[in-house]
Amino acid sequence: MIEDILDDANKGMDKTLEALDTAFKRIRTGRANTSLLDSIEIDYYGNSTPLKQVSNISIEDAKTLAIVPWEKDNVPLIEKAIHKSDLGLQPVTSGETIRVILPDLTEETRKDLIKVAKSEAENSKVSIRNQRRDANGMLKEYFNEKEISEDDLKKGEILIQEVTDQHVEKVDSLLREKEKDLLEI
Repeated sequence: MIEDILDDANKGMDKTLEALDTAFKRIRTGRANTSLLDSIEIDYYGNSTPLKQVSNISIEDAKTLAIVPWEKDNVPLIEKAIHKSDLGLQPVTSGETIRVILPDLTEETRKDLIKVAKSEAENSKVSIRNQRRDANGMLKEYFNEKEISEDDLKKGEILIQEVTDQHVEKVDSLLREKEKDLLEI
């Protein structure tokens, strides 16, 4: 029972770390990365469709992404979607290829991006703590129903806290890595 609760909490916390990693990939650094455009969707035949499902996105050089739509008619839709996004990117079209040149990051922009990264990390920590709370709640339910002893309850709470501490440390580590990445010139 305790192992199942611990395993579920661990899996949930791992998913939180994966979500944080995905969120950090969307926070741009000075280098081109195709995941920067993951959040962009276009209106494709009446459906909101992710950009990567209607085009080929590649990295041309350290600061340039190239987008080649599978259908030529999507070029204006993609340009419009990139302009509307909150990424601050300006697409440049030549023929059927849309190029997105990443501007250099100013010191102010870097600080703003670090604030966003810290906010994402804090949200992840809250999620991890909520999972700890839920797991401890399940342990207490089992204890109240006399399915586990008080010693098992205390042991389970200690194990859940250890897993929580490990995941919070991973969040801090990911944040330090992202801050370092953002401050790199």
